[in-house]
Amino acid sequence: METTGAVLRGEGDQYELVTLQVGDPGPGEVLVEMAYAGLCHSDEHLRHSNAGGRYPIVGGHEGSGVVLAVGAGVTRVAPGDHVVASFLPACGTCRWCASGRSNLCNLGATIGTGQLPTGTWPFRLDGEELGAFCMVGAFARHSLLHEASVIRIHPWLPLDTAALMACSVPTGWGSAVYAGGTRPGDTVVVVGCGGVGANAVQGAVHAGASHVVAVDPVAFRREFALTVGATHAVGTSKEAAALARELTWGNGADVVVLALGSTDAESTRLAARCLGKGGTLVLTALADVASDVTLSLQGNGVTAYEHRIQGALFGSCNAHRDVPMLLRLAEEGKLELDRLVTRRYSLDQLHQGFADQAAGETIRGLLVHGG
Repeated sequence: METTGAVLRGEGDQYELVTLQVGDPGPGEVLVEMAYAGLCHSDEHLRHSNAGGRYPIVGGHEGSGVVLAVGAGVTRVAPGDHVVASFLPACGTCRWCASGRSNLCNLGATIGTGQLPTGTWPFRLDGEELGAFCMVGAFARHSLLHEASVIRIHPWLPLDTAALMACSVPTGWGSAVYAGGTRPGDTVVVVGCGGVGANAVQGAVHAGASHVVAVDPVAFRREFALTVGATHAVGTSKEAAALARELTWGNGADVVVLALGSTDAESTRLAARCLGKGGTLVLTALADVASDVTLSLQGNGVTAYEHRIQGALFGSCNAHRDVPMLLRLAEEGKLELDRLVTRRYSLDQLHQGFADQAAGETIRGLLVHGG
């Protein structure tokens, strides 16, 4: 079938709207009509580099939609099911899945090329086989996914905010709760309060933190963080470091989550200055270019104060466990989703959506297919 989608032809290019061919689902594969796609900074990173990946590639990894058809042997979903895409597939049987760390599933090896675990390329453009970013391709109206990359959700749940469960909500929430290990009474600093950071604030609150300090140079994002539970909001990591020590009688933060849209060595160094003894620095943010050095720390301080440096992929969440749980929290009024969506865009407004994101005017922009 034919569909419309946004493609990156090469490093440094802009997303281009094209007509794509999508194949019928083969064994283990699922054809999804995408309804919504979140505008995540990772899709902007893809414009700058795709280390170990492949261009051209169809963008978008944060999406929700409806299953149109399934291939032979598919048991997780059926036609008509509402689904959230998981940008990290979960086979359920590899070492990582079996030990509760499905965000590190071995099937994720091809998220950069976008080739499905079955060996299928989900799209064709002018006769050329194309992959989908993170094996999702949510910037296309229709996409072919592996069944390990879809999570069935209840049909009464809104598909628009459900799209955020594909990345930003679990990534931020889990960065504070799982990767950071926030405990009751902790002081948490969240550096960068866009789509991921705002949810790290919510996660820290849920975990019982006494103080949650939101850090962002953009006043709009600081103010939003205060509405979802931050106890304090400042413009720089330097201010946050001083405040964290004041709040903790001189120690510093127990957990610091680095959730900038794009990070570098200096940003990491400044974030680490917020840590107190025994504190954990959670590295959730990525650099635009994957080979850039983003970690620059004084080793003696790390040793003397027993600081812990923790990477966080998808917030160390288990998609099939945590997406339903977070949706339930939202339905019960215990997690804010609706106000995370600042603006909505049609596919031909994709460039504007990313421009608004770069200007700090959105918490999350949402692409509306067919809108």
